[in-house]
Amino acid sequence: MKYVLLMVGCLISLLACQEQPKERPQIPVAEDSTFLTGRFFIVRHAEKFPGYDTVLTEAGRARAGELYRLVKDSGIVKIYCTPFLRSIETADSLRIQAGLDTVIYNADTTGEDLLYKLSKHEDWGKKILIVAHSNTIIPIIKNFKGKPGMDSIPDNDYGNLFIVDKQYKADATVKRKRF
Repeated sequence: MKYVLLMVGCLISLLACQEQPKERPQIPVAEDSTFLTGRFFIVRHAEKFPGYDTVLTEAGRARAGELYRLVKDSGIVKIYCTPFLRSIETADSLRIQAGLDTVIYNADTTGEDLLYKLSKHEDWGKKILIVAHSNTIIPIIKNFKGKPGMDSIPDNDYGNLFIVDKQYKADATVKRKRF
């Protein structure tokens, strides 16, 4: 019995001596986005079938292929997309061909969850593909301190690629390409 108690005491001592993971404080992104840096390729998911969480149409698959051809040599190192099938399928060609990791973020009309995930995964200063939605692209660009050049994206418009270059403590430059 003495040995059991001694063993338990030693085990507790060892566990207490282990280094505890340090919590990294999160900067509230709504208050200060000057730390945001990188090149962000932001697109809306490609054409989809009607419904809440549906797959891409034939035209959508063709557009996703065109997106792949457009960005495959751009140095993108990670993909961020929402959990919807249409978003995941839009990025599939690049993800599979380049072997890139994908981070799922929640679509919101503020873009805050995306910025939180970028910070959490320490993806600042990198080239990132972001697959978003018609009602989330403009807020995302504005969170990077960029000027999107439009107030909204029509429901039937799937052909914009926004390239947002963000430097530390500076407004972002935004280029828009049609594809």
